[in-house]
Amino acid sequence: MTDAILRALDAMPWGHLESGREERLTEEMRRALLHLRDRGTAATEEDSDALYTHVAPRHGGMTSASTAALPYIVALAGDPGVGARNWIVQLLVHLSGTAASPEPDGVDPGWHEMWRRLRPALPTLLADPDPAVRREALPLADGIDPLLERWDTETDPTVRLPLLLALGAAASDSGEAAARVRAVVREVLRTGPDVLRVAAVHAWAAFDALAPVRELDLLVEVLSDTSARPRFEDIWYEPNVDDAYSRTDLVWSTATLFEDMPATALRFVLRLVGAARRTGDSPLCAAALDEAWRLLVVRPSTASELLPLAGELLADPDAGVRYRAAHLLAVLGVRAAPYADGLAALLDDPGEAGFLDGTVGEHARWALTRIGDPRAMPELIERLYEPYRGQYSRSYTMDEPRRPEEWEVLTPLRAHAEVLLPPIRALLREDGADGPLTGTFLKVLKAWGPAAAPALPEVAALVNETRHSLEAVDALAAMGPAAAAAEPAVRACTVLEHPGKLRRLAWAAWRLGGDRDTALRLVGEAALSGDWYYATVGLLGDFGPAALPYAGAVRQLMADSGTRPWAERDAAVALWSITGEAEPSLSVLEKQVLSAADDESHVGLLPALRAITRIGTVPPGVRAALHGLRETDRRLSPYRDYRAFLEDEEVRSVIDEALALPTPPPPSAA
Repeated sequence: MTDAILRALDAMPWGHLESGREERLTEEMRRALLHLRDRGTAATEEDSDALYTHVAPRHGGMTSASTAALPYIVALAGDPGVGARNWIVQLLVHLSGTAASPEPDGVDPGWHEMWRRLRPALPTLLADPDPAVRREALPLADGIDPLLERWDTETDPTVRLPLLLALGAAASDSGEAAARVRAVVREVLRTGPDVLRVAAVHAWAAFDALAPVRELDLLVEVLSDTSARPRFEDIWYEPNVDDAYSRTDLVWSTATLFEDMPATALRFVLRLVGAARRTGDSPLCAAALDEAWRLLVVRPSTASELLPLAGELLADPDAGVRYRAAHLLAVLGVRAAPYADGLAALLDDPGEAGFLDGTVGEHARWALTRIGDPRAMPELIERLYEPYRGQYSRSYTMDEPRRPEEWEVLTPLRAHAEVLLPPIRALLREDGADGPLTGTFLKVLKAWGPAAAPALPEVAALVNETRHSLEAVDALAAMGPAAAAAEPAVRACTVLEHPGKLRRLAWAAWRLGGDRDTALRLVGEAALSGDWYYATVGLLGDFGPAALPYAGAVRQLMADSGTRPWAERDAAVALWSITGEAEPSLSVLEKQVLSAADDESHVGLLPALRAITRIGTVPPGVRAALHGLRETDRRLSPYRDYRAFLEDEEVRSVIDEALALPTPPPPSAA
C-alpha cells in the first residue's frame, strides 16, 4: 500500500460519514482498515471480520462510509504485505454484486463513480502470486477474454479447476464465447486428468444442458473410482467456499445437473450404487442413496426402481447404508410390504448414519408401522418415549433423513389401538400433565376417536390441568358417546377462563350428551358479535340446521375472509352444514382448490379438498384439475422432507375420494 494511501486513510474524516449499520460507528470502520494494515502478513480471517461487519451493504444499499472505504479495500486486496487477502477479495466480490444491482434509494451518490474508477485495478488480482487470491478473484474478471488469457497461463490445479468452471458460467451468457469455451472443454475432456474432466462436464453444462447426459459414462467412471477420491479434495475449490469439495459433495452437485431430467438422474444414481456395491465403497453408496432420496421426495415415479434397491440394501454391512435404505422403505409406506421381514430383522439395530437423526432400528420400526405390520407394535410406545425419558424434548436435526414426530407415527395406527393404548395409558398416569409426550398422546387419542375410549379415565383426569385441559376436552369429545361419563367433569372444568375456551367447553359437553341449547347459545352469540376466537365457526357448523339463526353471521365471515383462506374455508363448510345448500359454499371452495392446484407448492390443497368432500359434490372444473393432479409425477405437497410423502399420500387419497363423488346438478332456470 502506498504512503499516499496510508496518509489518506489516516486523514479521512470518518466521523462525518454514514455507517452501513446504525449500531456501529464509522470510526470503527477506520479501525478495521488500520488493524488489517498494521497486522500485515499476520492478518487472519478473523481480522477481516470487522471489515465485513462495517462495509457490507445494508438492505442492498451502499453508504458514504462504504464508498470512502472502497479504495483502501482494493489496496489491501492487492498488497502482498497483508495476510488473509483472499477474504478481502471475497468482500470485493460481494460489493461487486451490489454495484451491479443496487437499490437506487439506498446507494450513496458517489458509490458508482468510485467503483468505476477502481474497477480497472481488479483484474490484476487474477495474476496475483497467491493462488487463493487468484481463485477468489475469478468472479471479478471483466468478461470472458481475461479468463481465457488466464487459462493459457494458469498452472495451479486449485485455480485451474475453478477457472474452468468460471469459463463455463461466462460462456452461458454469450453465444460467440460458448464456441471458444467449448474448444477448451473438449480439450480437457480429451487430455485432462480425471477430476478436471468432471469439472469440464460441469463447465459445459452451464451452456449446454445435455452435455452431462452425453458424458454420463465419464461421470460415473470417475466418481466411482476409489483411487480418485482424494484428488477431489486436493483440487476442487470454488470461490467463496472455504474448503475443497469432497467426492461425495460432487455426487450431489453432479446430480443437480440432471435436475430437469429425472430419468437420467435416476440412471446416474442407480449406476453409482451399482458401482459402489461392486467395490464395497460405502461412502459412495450412501452419497448416491442421498440423491435417490432427493429424487424420490419430488418424483413418485422413481419409487418403482428404488424400492427393490432399498430392500436389497437392508442387509448391507454399512450402518449408514442400512439406515438410508430403511428410511426409503419407511417413506414409501405400504409399497414396502414385500420387505417387511428384512425390516423386522433390523428392529434392534443400533446403527447410525453420522449426524442424521435416529438409528437403523428406529427407521425400520417406523417402516413397519407404515406397512401396518403388527411386529412393530410391541414396544413402539416405549421406543418413541425413550429419547424423552428424564427430559422434556429429544435432540434431533432438520437434515434428511430424520425420524418423524411421534404423533405422525401413531395417528395412522387406530387399528392397533388395542395394543398401543395400555402403554399410552400407563405413561399418562405416570407423567400426568407434566409428561413430555402428554400433549402428543392427547392429540393422537383425539385422532383415534371412539377407538381411544379405554383411555377415558386417564384423559378425564387431565381436564382440570391448565397445561393440557383443552387438549383433554377435545380428546374426550372425539370419543363421542363412549365418553359420556366424563360430561359432568367437562361441564365443571374451571381452568378455561377465556370466553373462546368456555364456548369450546360447552360444545364438548354437548357432544358428550350435555345441554345443546346452552352450547348453541354461547357459540351463536359469539358469532353474532364477530368473535370467532377458537374456531367458533367450526363449532357452529357442528350444530347443523339448529344454528340457522346464525347463518347470516357465517355468510358474512365467508365474504370477509378472502385474505384468510382458512377462515373462508371453515365458514363455507359451516354455512353448508347449517343451510344444507351447496352454494355459495361450493364456489368458494372451488376457487381455493383451483388456486392450490395451480400453485406449484400446492399449499392449502388438502384442507380445501377435504372441505369439498364434506359437501359431497365436485364441480366440473375441480374434477378436471383433480384428474390432472392425479397423473402428475410430482409430490402434491409443499414439503421436501419425509412429510412430503405423508401429505402426498393423503392428498391423493382425498383426490380419489372426491373423484368418486357426483357432479352438482346445473342451476335451475329462474
